[in-house]
Amino acid sequence: MLGLGCLNINRFSHFPSPPSLPPSRSDLLKVASRRFALAVTKTQSPVTKTQSPPTLSDDIDNPASVKRQLVQLFDVSLKTTVPDEQDVLPLVEACTSKAGVKFGDYQCNNAMGIWSQIKGKQTGFRGPPAIGQAIINNLPSSEMIDSCSVAGPGFVNVVVSKKWIAQGVQRMLMDGIDTWAPRLPVKRAMVDFSSPNIAKEMHVGHLRSTIIGDTLARMLEFSRVEAVIRRNHVGDWGTQFGMLIAYLFEKFPNPEDVSEAAIGDLQAFYKASKVRFDNDAEFKQRAQQAVILLQSGEIKYRKAWQQICDVSRAEFDKVYQRLGVRLEEMGESFYNPYIPGVLEKLDKLGLIEESDGARVIYVEGVNIPIIAVKRDGGYNYFSTDLASLWYRLNKEKLEWIVYVTDVGQQQHFDMLFKAFRRAGWLPRDENAYPKCTHIGFGLVLGEDGKRFRSRSSEVVRLVDLLDEAKRRCKTALLARAKDWTEEEIERTSEAIGYGAVKYADLKINRLTNYTFNFDQMLNDKGNTAVYLLYAHARICSIIRKSGKDIEEIKRNGTIVLDHEDERLLGLHLLQFPEVGHVNSF
Repeated sequence: MLGLGCLNINRFSHFPSPPSLPPSRSDLLKVASRRFALAVTKTQSPVTKTQSPPTLSDDIDNPASVKRQLVQLFDVSLKTTVPDEQDVLPLVEACTSKAGVKFGDYQCNNAMGIWSQIKGKQTGFRGPPAIGQAIINNLPSSEMIDSCSVAGPGFVNVVVSKKWIAQGVQRMLMDGIDTWAPRLPVKRAMVDFSSPNIAKEMHVGHLRSTIIGDTLARMLEFSRVEAVIRRNHVGDWGTQFGMLIAYLFEKFPNPEDVSEAAIGDLQAFYKASKVRFDNDAEFKQRAQQAVILLQSGEIKYRKAWQQICDVSRAEFDKVYQRLGVRLEEMGESFYNPYIPGVLEKLDKLGLIEESDGARVIYVEGVNIPIIAVKRDGGYNYFSTDLASLWYRLNKEKLEWIVYVTDVGQQQHFDMLFKAFRRAGWLPRDENAYPKCTHIGFGLVLGEDGKRFRSRSSEVVRLVDLLDEAKRRCKTALLARAKDWTEEEIERTSEAIGYGAVKYADLKINRLTNYTFNFDQMLNDKGNTAVYLLYAHARICSIIRKSGKDIEEIKRNGTIVLDHEDERLLGLHLLQFPEVGHVNSF
């Protein structure tokens, strides 16, 4: 049961409907029929301008941050405590519970480090605990600190004042959460995510990249990065298009007959063309010839390729519409014209070597090389990624590029970034800008602990998975909400069903595998989207039934945190800029 029977949909209207996208995003996605990471000190690079590594103030650049304000107080104290020690930066972190016990809200951990620097000098200190006590004694007077104590070898534990916390929560309530957003020292960033292959259905394997990538893009947008590009680097080029085009011509001699409805199931179309390719020598020859004609720009073949891309794009849109995800498409084919020039630049820098007929690039710490050009003179994924990263840094002027793929591609991107550092196209300091980051994630598993598949051992289509989540929610709602309209049932089942799938993915550590389980996702108890939506609806119902003017209470009321649990909840709210920082992902 979803436990929503007590709620009327009219009192449920505060639930956001799934973000509405244009009826067809094909026009928006056709920037071309074409796909965020960490990078380096200043080098002699003609193509990138290196910024200094982030300073302490860049860590969480938000004056509302509790940690930031404590850092400022401890900075004053440290300068007074050890005036002769230069460059002592405050080491302040939020405290974590140990065996259910927590000795403070935050902790300053400088005492031991300072002792190792001053031991043997005539300072008057006899060990880390004495330094810790001196740090406390030299703290400026502040309303935010309730108490401080020294624990163990000089750790300074801080308890934040409940009155100060209450005032902070009141400001958050008045000013809005947007004003508490973390701020980043970049203006242009890109998240490269989702990235399905043309002519293949989006399946459950694309779920995590799409959800995590969209979340990272939202975090960057919330953090006020001026331009956040949501890039869909689709696989729209390669030898497989030869067999697809040959099969298309075989089934539809008249190109005007080609449409999404005519092709039907794209996955079945792909499989049928593969069977012909593997079992018919004459068809295989036509397919190989089709690749040559496509790559040479033959109009008829380019048009057929575009038709296949359009059908795929329409299928992708069905998933993105359901998930409320926005993407700008720029696939592999877009970067083809740039590959020779980028390889020539790398060759002139002395990075490219000949190896067993192929042209390769070696990078530090990896035994295998990057194959930039295959033995037969053809290009591969690395060729495209070298060109696309060069384009993003030089043409799009991006300061932060984040790639969201499964952990299996970690080495690929590590080698890519190292090649650019070796070329001087990324700074050697990985925390300097421009930088590249690979965000990896684990697999989605079935109940058997293997990759999630259907009963027929087929990869589960993502659109089918989302529709099943909605169907289950709708069944539960129909059993409980007898007086709801069909439109209300549809909207609510979509909000809960799609939200449940998203939340189940995001609530776990992104690096671990997780078992896909509809019953757990749609449970109205525990750490699920359904419970959170239900709790939100109940809170809104309480507010509505109170008959109070909330805006007037916000202006004239006062928040009082008498109970310790209330204080901890208030502090947790104020820590939003710290845990919500995109670097913490």
